Amino acid sequence: MKLKNNIGPILLFLLPTLAGLLLFKLYPIFSAVVQSVYTTQFITGEKSFVGLQNYQSLFADPVFWNSLKVTLVFNLIINPLQIVLAFGLAMLLNTKIKRIAFFRGIHFVPVAVSVPTACVLWNIMLSPEQGVVNSILVALGLDPQPFLGSSSQALGSIIAIASWKGVGYWALFLLAGLQEIPASLLEASSLDGASRWKQFVHVVVPLMKRPLTFIVVAVTTANFLLFSPMYILTKGGPENSTNVLMLESFNNAFLYSDMGRSSAMMVILLLITLTVVALQFKLLRTSH
Repeated sequence: MKLKNNIGPILLFLLPTLAGLLLFKLYPIFSAVVQSVYTTQFITGEKSFVGLQNYQSLFADPVFWNSLKVTLVFNLIINPLQIVLAFGLAMLLNTKIKRIAFFRGIHFVPVAVSVPTACVLWNIMLSPEQGVVNSILVALGLDPQPFLGSSSQALGSIIAIASWKGVGYWALFLLAGLQEIPASLLEASSLDGASRWKQFVHVVVPLMKRPLTFIVVAVTTANFLLFSPMYILTKGGPENSTNVLMLESFNNAFLYSDMGRSSAMMVILLLITLTVVALQFKLLRTSH
């Protein structure tokens, strides 16, 4: 009876959150699905229903398939890389050593730097002519590298930049999870003769399943939608080597004024992301 009486205040309390979810999450998805089956006349701006024609044209376009391949390769590399680095950084931040508080502040500096600022800084540092990275390589007796100017190195360079920017952020969530682990469990396992590696595998990792599940899903979602470093640094080049699907969708919408084709790409990207996240949830749940 009390629960029924409290439903009204509960719904009123949740109303702003539900309104934000509907307006900023569900409506854009619905709008993209609707727009993906329409095309817009370039001159008149008139919309006409074309059914699945936008999807059919995508599946026949080699640029789309290249963008899809680049997106998948990018995520296959950057997602596990960021998760492992974030976990390692969180373990380091959780150690009780001298001046660890200072290091906890310093590690967050890349997170505080905006994405455009970080891209401009790294573009200067990775410059083939006068960049500080190539200057260090030359000082060590190594050949200078083209980095963002090479089709074989551009994607790897962006992965490094995005990881430098994002790892510290994800590490904060894992640090919070590590600090929730009771010290008594680690002490008990140490008294039983467990090495640090066994403590990590049999005590730390099982108790970190929930934070790790959140990080895995959040990292995957964020990186599937990431395109600003590619847009700022390479414009999808050289030779479309960094032209991820999100960037191709952006170009179709705002450079070619083809919202139908762009929306079709976004629907496909959304379905891929949902599929990957669902598989991650299933795998992480069965490993509990």
